[in-house]
Order: sequence, then C-alpha cells, then structure tokens
Amino acid sequence: MSAAIDKIKSEVLAHGNLPKHVAIIMDGNGRWAKSRSQPRIFGHRAGVKSVRRITEIAGDIGLETLTLYTFSSENWKRPKLEVSALMKLLLDTITKEVDDLHRNNVRLTVIGDLGSMPKGPRKGMLDGIDKTAGNTGLNLNLALNYGGRQEILQAVRTIGQAIQSGELTADEIDEGSISQNLYTGDMQDPDLLIRTSGEFRLSNFLLWQLAYTEIVVTPVYWPAFKEIDFLEAIREYQQRERRYGQVSEQIQN
Repeated sequence: MSAAIDKIKSEVLAHGNLPKHVAIIMDGNGRWAKSRSQPRIFGHRAGVKSVRRITEIAGDIGLETLTLYTFSSENWKRPKLEVSALMKLLLDTITKEVDDLHRNNVRLTVIGDLGSMPKGPRKGMLDGIDKTAGNTGLNLNLALNYGGRQEILQAVRTIGQAIQSGELTADEIDEGSISQNLYTGDMQDPDLLIRTSGEFRLSNFLLWQLAYTEIVVTPVYWPAFKEIDFLEAIREYQQRERRYGQVSEQIQN
C-alpha cells in the first residue's frame, strides 16, 4: 500500500465517524474497456480487481457491511453473449476468491433473486455463503439479480399474505415491518452510497434503504477505482452533517 493511501487511511481512522455500511454502484466497466478499444467483458474482468481492492480496504478500516451492485434484474436485457460471459466470470470469481474471503474473516451474503440465476453461479454463491457464514469481519453483500422495485413488491406481497392469514392487520404495518421484509431486513441501511463513472441516478438500487443515505458520485470508471478513491469518498462523508430532517442546531444540541 502506497504512502499516500496510508496517509489518507490514517486521517480517516483518526477522524472517526466512519460509515458502518457503504453501498457502491459499480459503473463504467464497458466505457473503460471501450476507451482502450477492448470488448466490454475486458472491462468486467478488470472490474473484479477493483472489487478485490475495495473489499480489502473496507475490511482494513473496519466497515461492517459493503454492498456491491453486481448484476441488476435489468441486466438480463444486455446482449446474450455479454450476459453469458458475465455469468461465467461470476462463477470463476467466486470460486477463486472464496478461500481468501474466508481466510480474511469476510462473510459473504447475497441480496436479490438468487433462485432465478443459472445453476453454476447460483451454486457457487450458495457454497460461498455457507463457507463464510460464521465469519465475524466485513460483510461483503452482493446485490445479484437485484432490483429495488422488485424487492419492495416482494415485501408488499409477503405483508399481504400475513394480513390474509390473520397474522397481521393493516393498521399494524409500519416502516419497520416493511424494512424487515426486504432482502436487507437484518442489515443497517447504507450510510454512504458511491456511484462511479459520473452518472447521477440510482438505477433501481436500494430504493427504500437509501432514503437518508449520503451520496458521493465520482467520474472514475469502476475498473480504475482505487483504494485512494474509496478513502476520499469516505473522507467526504465524514465532512457532512446528517440531519434526518432536523436543523443543524438540533443535531449539535
């Protein structure tokens, strides 16, 4: 790790007020590859290296959860050749990385419709989840075949079934009951969302959970996103005042 990274890391840790949960929309793989006259899958492969870098630094500074938008439910609309290559890359990556994750006390979890994934990647993910289930360090949470609206719809259906069966009444529904029925029901909402590649949209990601999340957008494409970029985003988060609808004076008091 370079001296510059060590310096920022020390400053971030000394400041305190670290986010507990950071979510990242990993965007720009295709454009990064195109800028190098390479096919899109070249960018996706390079993006895996960024995942490794950022997972390591997130664990180093003591984050509790790192959620990565890995494959959206809309990504199935991409060219079949690219989707097939992405599924193979996903399986190869989890097979190769799971031992390192386990060795580093990282717990792997997945949110999204894993049941609709192809058999190979699904089994690879389930094996990784099972192997790392007892780990107590960073929770690496992959949003896979995930869509925010679909997640909310599934929660509404679950609550509707509870009402139909008499386990719940409509008057008993509150924000907590909705949150508990989301994929992230046992996780804290993200404190910080980072989106790479300079795009300013949520792309159907954690629509309920991001209600009060701080957002940092960087123009850096995901394959070029380094530890120093991650730490700079956290340092920006540390400078912000999270008011949750209140005014500054109320927070300070």
